[in-house]
Amino acid sequence: MKGLLGLIRQSARAAVTSDPPETFLFSTAFAGQGGEGASLVPWEARANEVGAKRMPAGRGGKVLEELWRQDSPMAPLGPQAVARLEKYFDFAILPANRDVIRQDEYGNFMLVLLSGSIAVDREQPWGERLHLTQARPGDILGEMSLLDSGQRFSVCTSLTDCEVAVLGAQALDEMMTTDPALAASLIALLARKLSRRMRMVSARFNENMR
Repeated sequence: MKGLLGLIRQSARAAVTSDPPETFLFSTAFAGQGGEGASLVPWEARANEVGAKRMPAGRGGKVLEELWRQDSPMAPLGPQAVARLEKYFDFAILPANRDVIRQDEYGNFMLVLLSGSIAVDREQPWGERLHLTQARPGDILGEMSLLDSGQRFSVCTSLTDCEVAVLGAQALDEMMTTDPALAASLIALLARKLSRRMRMVSARFNENMR
């Protein structure tokens, strides 16, 4: 993460002194993971598969700003920064009973749940699904795979019709080029949110081991 933020700072300096360089840090990261290109599932393919539809213009950004204003890890972005983020996100409506993220696949997008409910489960080798949690509006899903190009840990299924904001790898690379300060802030807050989640999981694990 330190090296990543260093690259963003270099992009920011370059943007001040010359035309901003193109950045392909996230959109090409999958190539180094050893998987087959066909295994990568971008948002465009998943959206078509699950029958996602576009949200009405202007609604998605307003809902995202309201939710993140109430979310302590994301609140430091502020309304102006969230407004700048809007052009990098896709805002969509998902039907109920759709697997928007599938376990063990490679994905290059994350989504923010804006409304509705999504189940997060872990598929067991014998076919049973272990329920991990139920995502609520404001929760972020899939950010680990967006940041490290690793396989998805769980399957995420819409329990109701849902509204989501989606950020893909290419859009994140574009943000790093055109608005590196915003990209640095977003990545830092995502990393902090992930760290808090991992600490909570670790604490629960330690408690169960006693």
